[in-house]
Amino acid sequence: MAAANKEGVILVGCQLDESDERFQFSMDELVSLTETAQGEVLASIAQKRERIHPATYIGKGKLIELVQLEEMLQPDIIIFNDELSPSQLRNLSNELKSRVLDRTQLILDIFSQRARSKEGKLQVELAQLQYLLPRLIGQGIVLSRLGGGIGTRGPGETKLEVDRRHIRRKINEIKLQLKAIVEHRERYRERRKRNHVFQIALIGYTNAGKSTLFNRLSAADSYEENQLFATLDPMTRKLQLPSGYTALLTDTVGFIQDLPTTLIAAFRSTLEEVKEADLLLHVVDASNPDYENHERTVQKLLQDLKMDSLPQLTVYNKMDIGNPQFVPIGKDRIEISALNEKDHTLLKQKLEAAAIQMMKPYQVLIPQTAGKLLAALKSDSILQELVFLEEKEAYIGQGYILANHPVAGALQQYQQ
Repeated sequence: MAAANKEGVILVGCQLDESDERFQFSMDELVSLTETAQGEVLASIAQKRERIHPATYIGKGKLIELVQLEEMLQPDIIIFNDELSPSQLRNLSNELKSRVLDRTQLILDIFSQRARSKEGKLQVELAQLQYLLPRLIGQGIVLSRLGGGIGTRGPGETKLEVDRRHIRRKINEIKLQLKAIVEHRERYRERRKRNHVFQIALIGYTNAGKSTLFNRLSAADSYEENQLFATLDPMTRKLQLPSGYTALLTDTVGFIQDLPTTLIAAFRSTLEEVKEADLLLHVVDASNPDYENHERTVQKLLQDLKMDSLPQLTVYNKMDIGNPQFVPIGKDRIEISALNEKDHTLLKQKLEAAAIQMMKPYQVLIPQTAGKLLAALKSDSILQELVFLEEKEAYIGQGYILANHPVAGALQQYQQ
C-alpha cells in the first residue's frame, strides 16, 4: 500500500535490443518521473523481448504475472515505460483493474503540475488533447474529466462523436491562443535583437541543475528543486559579466529521452528562445552515471529542432558530488558546481571570453564631452581599458562590441 497522500504504482518495462545497463537507467528514470508526479513505486516488472507485443505491450505470460501482482499489491496505477498505442491501452485496461498510464501520460501529468504561465498551461493542455483524441475509444473517457461538458448534441450523434468534435474544437481554440502568445513573444525578441544584446540560453537534460545555475548567475527566482522538469516556462534575466557588460540569460525546459512527439511539437515555440541565442550553455549533470546518454539526447533534440549549429559551451555541473566514471569531452567546456561561488566567477569569465570571440575589437579616442557614448561603451560593449588623456581632453578606450550594434557604428569616427 502507498502512503496516504500518494498513489501506489506498479511500473512495467520491456527491454528490446538495448544493454541491461541502458534499460536499467530508463527504468530508474521512470521511477524518478513517478516520484515527481507524487506516486509511490510499489513494484516494477520487466520483460526481455525481440519486439513489443502489438496487442498488450508485454507477452501473455508476463501479463498474467502482472494481473497476479496487481491482485496482491492493489495499486492505484500501472505505468508502462513507453508510449502505448490506442489498442494496447484498450486491451490492457480491459485486463487490469487499476488505471493504466504510459510514459507519455506521466510526463504530461508532470508538465501540467509544473506549468506556471498561461502559455505553459495551454501547451500542456494541447499536448494532452492531441494524445487523448485517438485514444478516446479505448478509455471510455467522459469529457467532464477535461473540465468541460457538452451543451449541444445533434440528433443521432453518439457521445463519442460529440466528444471527438469537442476535443478538435478545443485544440483549434488553443492553437489560436498560442499563436497570439508566440507572436507577442516574437515582438519582444525583435526588440531585444534591435537592442543587440548578447543572448545566452541554458539547455540540458532535465534535473541537470540549469535553474540552480540560472538563479546563482542572475539572482532570479526560477523554481529550483531536485526534481525532473522543475522548470517549464522559459525565463530571461540579465547577467552581468566580469567587465560589467550585461548579457541576457534564458532558462529553458529540461530535455528528456523518448520525449513524446506531441510534446516536441507543443514545446517547439517554448524553445524558440533558444534559436535566438548567440551561445548555448549546455548544462550536464556530471554526477549522473548516465550523463553521456543525457548529452546525446540533448544533441539529438537540438538536431530535431534545427538548433545544433549554434555555438555551445558545455558546463559539467555537480562536480562536488563526484562520479568515478566521469570523463569530460570536447574543447569548449568547463567543470563546476552550481553551488560554488568561485565557480560562478570562472564560468562568467569563460562566458565573457566566448562573447569576445563573437565580437569585433575597437580602439577609440573619445572626447570627454561625448558622455552618452562613453556611458554606452560601459554598458553595451566589453570595455577592457578606458584612460583619460588630460592633454587631449579625451578618453582612449579599447574593447569588443557586437559588429551590428548601433554603438559600433557611432564609434567609427573615433577609431584610432
